[in-house]
Amino acid sequence: MNQTLLIELRTEELPPKALARLGEVFAAGVHAGLSSRNLTPAGGAYEWFATPRRLAIQVPQVLVQAPDAQVFEKIMPVSVALDANGNPSPALLKKLAAKGIPESAIPSFEKRVDGKSETFYYQATVKGAKLDEVLAGIVADALKKLPIPKLMHWGDRDVLFVRPVHGLVMLHGNRVVPGEVLGLSSQKTTLGHRFLSRGEITLPSADAYASTLENQGKVMASYAQRKANIAAQLDAKARELQATINPAEGLLDEVTALVEWPVVYVGEFEPEFLEVPQECLILTMQQNQKYFPLLDAQGKLINKFLIVSNMAVADPKHIVGGNARVVRPRLADARFFFNQDRKSTLASRLEKLGAVVYHNKLGSQLQRVERLEALAQKIAVRLQSNASLAARAARLAKADLVTDMVGEFPELQGIMGRYYALHDGEAPEVAEAIAAHYQPRFAGDALPQGNVAAAAALADKLDALVGFFGIGQVPTGDKDPFGLRRAALGVLRILLETPLPLDLGELIQDAAAGFVPGVLQGDFADHLLDFMLDRLRGYLKDAGYAQDGVEAVLAQKPTRIDRVVPKLEAVKVFVTLPEAQALAAANKRIGNILKKAEGPVGEPDVALFQEGAEKSLFERVLHLAPQIKSFTANEDYTAALKALSAVRAEVDGFFDEVMVMTDEPLVRANRLALLQSLSDQLNAVADISRLAVEK
Repeated sequence: MNQTLLIELRTEELPPKALARLGEVFAAGVHAGLSSRNLTPAGGAYEWFATPRRLAIQVPQVLVQAPDAQVFEKIMPVSVALDANGNPSPALLKKLAAKGIPESAIPSFEKRVDGKSETFYYQATVKGAKLDEVLAGIVADALKKLPIPKLMHWGDRDVLFVRPVHGLVMLHGNRVVPGEVLGLSSQKTTLGHRFLSRGEITLPSADAYASTLENQGKVMASYAQRKANIAAQLDAKARELQATINPAEGLLDEVTALVEWPVVYVGEFEPEFLEVPQECLILTMQQNQKYFPLLDAQGKLINKFLIVSNMAVADPKHIVGGNARVVRPRLADARFFFNQDRKSTLASRLEKLGAVVYHNKLGSQLQRVERLEALAQKIAVRLQSNASLAARAARLAKADLVTDMVGEFPELQGIMGRYYALHDGEAPEVAEAIAAHYQPRFAGDALPQGNVAAAAALADKLDALVGFFGIGQVPTGDKDPFGLRRAALGVLRILLETPLPLDLGELIQDAAAGFVPGVLQGDFADHLLDFMLDRLRGYLKDAGYAQDGVEAVLAQKPTRIDRVVPKLEAVKVFVTLPEAQALAAANKRIGNILKKAEGPVGEPDVALFQEGAEKSLFERVLHLAPQIKSFTANEDYTAALKALSAVRAEVDGFFDEVMVMTDEPLVRANRLALLQSLSDQLNAVADISRLAVEK
């Protein structure tokens, strides 16, 4: 009979940051175990539940017993299965034990010729699995596969789990499925909310799980439903206060994992705390208290916040008052750190950076600051910007690392540097650059604005990339402990999206020049450039550019990153021209021919041309070269590629009438020189051979 199956494991409070993942993995493991035994459809639906004190799954259409199944499988070659006397070999007996096939089945094995040898096959009707016999094992296996880094003992039990367990429900329809998991016997009773429930709850059926818990136990069992309910309550309260909620990644998930019956209340703190930079107050409320700070229409913090409570009460004054008393010392700490930090200037803190190790092979943070200062100045000069401001910003950029506020909240590095720089009377451009030099911090983050900030940000990222690549600390697989992939993408985005007319190869060399001789080893510069172009490849594909176009442009290993997108746009236009496909194919053919050239290819000599097609192509290339040079110099890549369409007829004629690899050495060399001249024009913007489509 098909009925809904419910499994609930009741525990003490589970780790909130891992709760959703635990619920998903547990449910997936149980469902996989059921479907592998044909007790429920493999692709069937199921629902998972997770609260601070329970993990559960509800599966419809679960059978009491799976249907019998026909088994037909290959065992092993007869020569391996039987010894010289015809008795079962140890290898056969071991294989049968592993598969659960009785030794008595050997006489019924079927012999078939498999390749050149006879092989034993086993065929039998296997009785379908019984739910009552296998369910406890399925649940236990699913629990073993949970992503739990540390397990614990409790009481005098031998069992292990992430938290002590207190109850197990295994209900099929309205019938208890017998079994034991983690030392608990299955039953049909559970407990609701720790304070709001009236005691033990008897579940009438598996289908009634969520509604019974909600009505009798004041527990919203569905994680997704609870999260949506909290989000709706938060939004409603914020609108009542004509405010908006400051976004915080992961906070909604975390509070969803902390409550079973969510209720949102409004808390308040003294307005004088608003004198502290709002980033400090927001961070302490979100991180330490799990509150939702509120902003006014101008994005400024107000002295109210939202609390997600696990208690529904008629008069919440004690809850609200208690939270206000708890948050007040946190805000007072932030104010104390802020006031203390401002007693010393950022510049006066630089000496302390000498005692902070950046990396044992790359020196202290002070040595790094000195490299950043020199590099930011060089970059600003290249940008024809204010080099002294860029150098000053880079010099002070890391000074806030040794402040009390950043020591308490590392996430505020750069942000606090800006506030302290303004307090110290530094130029506004310097203060803004200190905050922006970490940008972009993550995918989609804003870029530093202005050349001073861009110079500081580029210096910070390039120094890290060159330094770690230079000592062989290169990202491998999914390991990137120094965030070099993020740094590389940050450099590329600044150069490409701002855009900035800087050469990436020159920037890498500028950064390398700041290190003590002998620190950087090997051909790290080429390796680093390839690494960054590979990051650029992924970025451009994610941005929607065609793969063949990206490969055509990046095949040239461009170092002027600001020119990459204009070239891609030009390629998009070129591929629509009627001549594009033929020229792309011809460029590929030319490239293959030139690979056969022995030694360097010189300039073509008109006196050595023998065919009219040679002369026609030479004249066309001679006419085309200055056009292409002019267009590319003016960064009009679309016009440069369009100009190539004029050479198609001569290219077709050349390959129809001329044998390039003739036996006459001088003529052959001259024809190769002509093709090299043509190749230079065809590849001036992109390697258009990458656009060729095989037909």
